[in-house]
Amino acid sequence: MAALGGGAEGEAKVVEIETHGADGSEGRDDVHEGAGSAVQAPGGEGGDVEFLQYSDERQLPDIMGLISGELSEPYSIYTYRYFIHNWPNLTFVAMRDGCCVGTIVCKLAKHKSGPYRGYIAMLAVDQACRKKRIGTNLVRRAIQAMVDDGADEVVLETEVTNTHAMILYEKLGFARDKMLYRYYLNGVDAIRLKLWLR
Repeated sequence: MAALGGGAEGEAKVVEIETHGADGSEGRDDVHEGAGSAVQAPGGEGGDVEFLQYSDERQLPDIMGLISGELSEPYSIYTYRYFIHNWPNLTFVAMRDGCCVGTIVCKLAKHKSGPYRGYIAMLAVDQACRKKRIGTNLVRRAIQAMVDDGADEVVLETEVTNTHAMILYEKLGFARDKMLYRYYLNGVDAIRLKLWLR
């Protein structure tokens, strides 16, 4: 299982986000965010996708359905509720035509070694909607929310065989931190990735 911007609570903010094109070129996108509002993806990045912060229990079946369909690890409803009820501001969904096509579920807590650590527990994007930067946008929003809450670092685990996830996270500044052998129930090894924020 690099700060992106700022702004006072309740006021709109512009988050400048570094982007990498398919040809390796770098650029910047401005994502205009209003507190608690839906955000349209900038042109060319999912176009008709709305990014929403988790609002209530009615979204849980969509989140669970997407994650269970896209990730290899099975999670019980108690796992979802642990993360989503304790850190609702760190859960985001990507909606397209009324359907949940992407989600990210995270937490933020003091780590035993001292730093305030964000953790990306689950990220899933519907297979039919990949290559539209939905996952990248979800991760950026989650990281920004963690930064706003004082995170010192963000960590996650991903299967060593999931090269697309590793590329996505490394483009966002994450570094490979630790190998975790036979970490998943299916016996696959994991890589822990870490993003240092301070």
